[in-house]
Amino acid sequence: MNIKFIIIVLGEPYSIFSEIIGKYFRRKKYPKKKIILIGDVSLLIKQLKKLDLSLPLNIVEDIKDAKFNILNIINIKFNFKKIFKKIDSKSNKYIENSFLEALKIIKKNKNECLLINGPVSKKSFLKKNYLGITEYLAQKTKSSNQIMLIYNSNISVSPLTTHIPLKKVNRSISKEKIINSIKKINNFYLEKLRTKARLAVLGLNPHCETIDSFSEEDKIISPAIKSLKKNGFSVDGPFSADTFFQKKNLNKYNVVLGMYHDQVLTPIKTLYNFNAINLTIGLPFIRISPDHGPNESMIGKNVSDMSSFLYAMKFIDKIKK
Repeated sequence: MNIKFIIIVLGEPYSIFSEIIGKYFRRKKYPKKKIILIGDVSLLIKQLKKLDLSLPLNIVEDIKDAKFNILNIINIKFNFKKIFKKIDSKSNKYIENSFLEALKIIKKNKNECLLINGPVSKKSFLKKNYLGITEYLAQKTKSSNQIMLIYNSNISVSPLTTHIPLKKVNRSISKEKIINSIKKINNFYLEKLRTKARLAVLGLNPHCETIDSFSEEDKIISPAIKSLKKNGFSVDGPFSADTFFQKKNLNKYNVVLGMYHDQVLTPIKTLYNFNAINLTIGLPFIRISPDHGPNESMIGKNVSDMSSFLYAMKFIDKIKK
């Protein structure tokens, strides 16, 4: 993989992302790759001006016309009246068109593009059609078995199940799913970061115990770990989730596989705040999402933290060819 283009879908037009873009690129630290924004030119210009974060833009129709050291942008028309307002479903078609344009570009320029997407409203854009953007992009690219990885260089976490109700988690885990996830995570670390994943697996039940006759730890999680160990993977567990995130464990492992979303996302966000990014493993390209949402309460106020986007750009430099 030789990444030449960073494709950035601006996402929800009424979010803090234009502010994040403005704050980051005002620093004039452009990567040694061409940046292609995908979204409405007029809206972005007006939002940046309102925030006193105006930037030069190079409007292009094809990425072959993109330049270094400037924000290139492909215009996707959005019919707006106010430059900042509350999120509603009127932006859904615009967001869809932005993603489709990005995917078209990536498909045409295989192995040369990386995708960063700005935040979208799951409630408004995804509705109940997809569990998350991970699943949305999987459907659009006809991919399967995607893995969510919240990456930090010290410790990363991955939920085996993503955005599903807790009552469905125990029926959604399996030995095969654990094995597949760990194999894909390990391959990602070896191929893209040139390092080995040292994995810890959390149990499902409190203290890895259950009073029922069926124990997910005994019947599913432990057998998966034993199988992986026999095949040379560096993996331990199951560990009790309530005591795992202590310094001694964080120094020993660099990836934690949990059984459900909040089991691992709550501690990593507590530990590292915005110094983490959301990666999707298993797509035909690398997809990164800064770890913040649209944040309606801060839209247009110029008080948002760009740390996660900064972390995303630093991560790109870590990726090996």
